[in-house]
Amino acid sequence: MNEFLFYLDIFGIIVFALSGALMAGRYQLDPFGVVMLASVTAVGGGTIRDIILQTTVFWVAKPYYLYVILATAALTILLIRKPKRIPKRFLLIADALGLALFAVLGTQKALYFGMPISVAIVLGTITGIAGGMIRDVLCNVIPMILREEIYALAAMLGGSLFVLLHWLGWSDNHAIATAISAALALRLAAIHWHVSLPAFHIVEKPNKGSNKEQK
Repeated sequence: MNEFLFYLDIFGIIVFALSGALMAGRYQLDPFGVVMLASVTAVGGGTIRDIILQTTVFWVAKPYYLYVILATAALTILLIRKPKRIPKRFLLIADALGLALFAVLGTQKALYFGMPISVAIVLGTITGIAGGMIRDVLCNVIPMILREEIYALAAMLGGSLFVLLHWLGWSDNHAIATAISAALALRLAAIHWHVSLPAFHIVEKPNKGSNKEQK
């Protein structure tokens, strides 16, 4: 991993850990709960990706990721004393950053391990969305991927664009930066303008027999 990817990866860990810690603050969890939620948000997606790739889980091989998460959680507790006063949009923006970063980095890692393009994009998407899903489920709220605004599609866009630019011969650094920017722009636009995909809705016809019985 070159220096650019290393710092980008660390930044992604910090951003996702921050979003988990902020969520913990909103639900008034104790310090252990803050660290726990920050941890699963930051490493959940990457852990699932590495298990599927049958490689050593990244934070097990390099424990300094855990120290970064712990430091982020501790600073959040110390510096942010009124979590309810933090605009909800700040949490959404932090989550969007983590989503874009890890979706693209996850795709890049899957390609590095020789995965087919379609599999790499799926693994990149899992890397970007799984940590946030675990965080939301633990807090008993509907995961962001199931809400109205475009979410998983932004992750898939980032991964797909990286694959395309990589195929066109771009350097990894430029391809990653461009793909992350595109995924982030789509997610932020969806948040701002409440853009969503058409909902799948089944309309059930009323049972005629039951209507007659009610009469």
